[in-house]
Amino acid sequence: MKRVSGLILLTLAVLAAVICAAGCIGTPAGDENKTLLIYAGAGLKGPMAEIGTVFGEKNSVTVDLTYGGSGVLISQMETSHLGDAFIPGGQPDYQNAVKKGLVSNNSQLVAYHVPIIAVQKGNPLGIQTVANLAKPGVRLALGDINATAIGKAGVKIFDNYGVTAEIEKNVVLRGATINEVVTAMSTGNADAALLTMDNAKGDRFDLIEIPVTDNSILIAPIGITTFTTQPELAQKFADFVVSAEGKAIFEKYGFPAYPNEKYTS
Repeated sequence: MKRVSGLILLTLAVLAAVICAAGCIGTPAGDENKTLLIYAGAGLKGPMAEIGTVFGEKNSVTVDLTYGGSGVLISQMETSHLGDAFIPGGQPDYQNAVKKGLVSNNSQLVAYHVPIIAVQKGNPLGIQTVANLAKPGVRLALGDINATAIGKAGVKIFDNYGVTAEIEKNVVLRGATINEVVTAMSTGNADAALLTMDNAKGDRFDLIEIPVTDNSILIAPIGITTFTTQPELAQKFADFVVSAEGKAIFEKYGFPAYPNEKYTS
């Protein structure tokens, strides 16, 4: 009886070892069942959602993305000290996070956010240039200066044209995200807005390009946080975002990939 019991136990042990070995083959050790928390600018939602899905499937990890105006995201990071990577709409917001000690200074550049003028279909007010946005009576929607990359870009653009004071008189909305600015245009609550090429795509509005020499073109950077508990995985995600595959996803959503000679001034 004892010999039979011993044989049964030995057989079970061998089966368990075989099952364990089979289950471990082909599974990368260390990354499975992990979760990454990524802070992304609201205007980057399209490409970043797809990138999160693709990276997650390739690496057997969960990618949670938190979207918002860059100022709001920086405040969240400052308060929680949780998360793994940060990708805002432009470099000034990333550098702000660097100064606060929230992210690595070794960022990588992903894609361009190109400011563009959007007007209602048919351009009823005849707007052709940035200077025309300063005409009395134009209802103008802009991004918040402190919370959005496009808001900061607008400050430089209007200063280049010398129309800052006149522009401020026409502002009917300062959106906390660029998506709020798009909504103001879509609902007819604004005559014109400063958007980016990716947000203004489609046939909802008429678009007027701003000459590169007069524009304030943004470049979206990505870098890992200083408090990530999984720096290797976080860096792997950042590297994927700037890979050829990651940049192709950005281009799919209307973002020119970095680098591009057209946008080098």
